[in-house]
Amino acid sequence: MTDALRSIDPRTGRESGEPVPATTPAELAAIADRARAATAPFAALPLRARAACLRAVAEALGAAADQVIATADAETALGTTRLTGELARTRVQLELFADAVETGAFLEIIIDKADPAAKPTPRPDLRRMLVPVGPVAVYAASNFPLAFSVPGGDTASALAAGCPVIVKAHEAHPRTSELCGRIVADALADAGAPDGVFAVVHGFEAGKDLITHPAVKAAGFTGSLNGGRALHALAAARPEPIPFFGELGSINPVVATPGAVAERGPALAEAFIASATLGSGQFCTKPGVLFLPAGHGLADTLAAAAAKAEPHPLLHQRIRDAYLDGAAALAALPGVTTLAEPGGDDTGGGFGVRPGLFQVDAANFLANAEALLTECFGPVSVVVDAGPGELAGILDLLPGSLTGTVHLADAETSGTFVQGLLTALAAKVGRVVVNGWPTGVAVTAAMQHGGPWPAATSSQYTSVGETALRRFLRPVAYQDTPAELLPELLRDEAEGVVPRRVSEAFGT
Repeated sequence: MTDALRSIDPRTGRESGEPVPATTPAELAAIADRARAATAPFAALPLRARAACLRAVAEALGAAADQVIATADAETALGTTRLTGELARTRVQLELFADAVETGAFLEIIIDKADPAAKPTPRPDLRRMLVPVGPVAVYAASNFPLAFSVPGGDTASALAAGCPVIVKAHEAHPRTSELCGRIVADALADAGAPDGVFAVVHGFEAGKDLITHPAVKAAGFTGSLNGGRALHALAAARPEPIPFFGELGSINPVVATPGAVAERGPALAEAFIASATLGSGQFCTKPGVLFLPAGHGLADTLAAAAAKAEPHPLLHQRIRDAYLDGAAALAALPGVTTLAEPGGDDTGGGFGVRPGLFQVDAANFLANAEALLTECFGPVSVVVDAGPGELAGILDLLPGSLTGTVHLADAETSGTFVQGLLTALAAKVGRVVVNGWPTGVAVTAAMQHGGPWPAATSSQYTSVGETALRRFLRPVAYQDTPAELLPELLRDEAEGVVPRRVSEAFGT
């Protein structure tokens, strides 16, 4: 008998609602087979029809907004304001990908027409485009029950690429996942998508079986470093290894220059705490370490701001336990001073916590850098006092992150010191932020949400923004293929239908 997934209210720690059955091996096999059968017909849909499928999902989520938000709040305690914004973001993602699909630029069509006069050898007719990889396994995140979960960015980008999707729901919000799964599946069916193009599975064993099923051709993951490592290993160990696009751990360093501290130090300190405790520190872009110039004088301001932050429940017991253990490990390191005492807050009997803040000087940071730069999921951060001359060596030790932030004064923009900071951070992160905060990831064409290991398993790709669908496409070139056998968009008569680059024969 396969265990059911039980919904727990983080505010009270008590079970709520009906449990959701875990997916059996036989059920998963049938779902994967249907996804495989849907691959060709879904890829063959005209681009406008594919875009219409995405827009139908966005519209259906909007129509069910009240039920979706209430169900998610009962399982996550994130609050209706936050979840309303997250649902809006989820719908915006779907619309963004629908627009991208309609333009067709993502296909990256390149045509090199035959040239018998080409040197050193005659050139054949070559026509290249990107095609869907096939069924994609999506592993939902705990901290974003909508935008990085069942109807989230990985699902939207894979569908936009023309791939069937099987989502492994996160156990922290099974009823939200089940509800959203029904909404997405019904909307796709009503819009004309083939049967089997979308499904949701539940349970730990289903997650392992999914990544190893031969029908699955790629996977997207947002979650912990350990969970991502395990799934990545399974994907690589298959008889046919598949690409695994994981967003894992990120420390998201912030550097404040002497000019920034002199110009707006107290406001900067308060804004840092607001960013670090946003969503109870459960954002993947939470700033986990702040580098301030030695003698900054902001310790009291930082401590007061952290003390004012309201206690908030974490998503589930395991995250709370890991937070308390991680914060205790930081506090015990040599030279670490506690500015704000982290801890549990059991008001109401749930998984509440108080934020933690620690301070360390450059010498002790360098002596214990690995431990101090280990991500602790939740509202805890480390402040490092370091002079400008110490920063270069410190930044070189940083692990890969999703973001890196620099706060500077207007007068510092032309200096080599600040340019050096930006260069050093750009080598370590996927997104460099100047005079802003990393929490908040804009859903735009230019967004990069990824980074060097351990931020992501592949720093060349993003999990947010228009180019996220590139993960689930592969190139195919046709050489000297008769026109009637070519895909329609590679034929000469398709000129002007979608963007493409064409190299004519020499002299034509």
